[in-house]
Amino acid sequence: MLTLLIVLAASFFVAHVLLLFSSFGKKGFLKTRYLWSHITLWITGLLACIITLLFAGKSVSGVIDVFDTPMKSALLIVLSLALSLVAHTIVRTMVLPKYNRAI
Repeated sequence: MLTLLIVLAASFFVAHVLLLFSSFGKKGFLKTRYLWSHITLWITGLLACIITLLFAGKSVSGVIDVFDTPMKSALLIVLSLALSLVAHTIVRTMVLPKYNRAI
């Protein structure tokens, strides 16, 4: 079960990266693909939270054991949302203005 959840989380993170970078193409900025990149990041955070809720304190991994309370596990979701917000702010304020000028 742990391996499956880790593979799922890693797959969603890879999908996040691929969707994020493919949002900027020759056809312009692809808003739907960019939205899906954020959604896959949020799912990754949710899966990480589930992993820690299920396996923290069971000596499966020292990293997982750090998140030994539900509040600490929930911080993984907060972290993914915060990363999404920071990335979105960087893209909107720094990347898109330069990208739109180049097209």
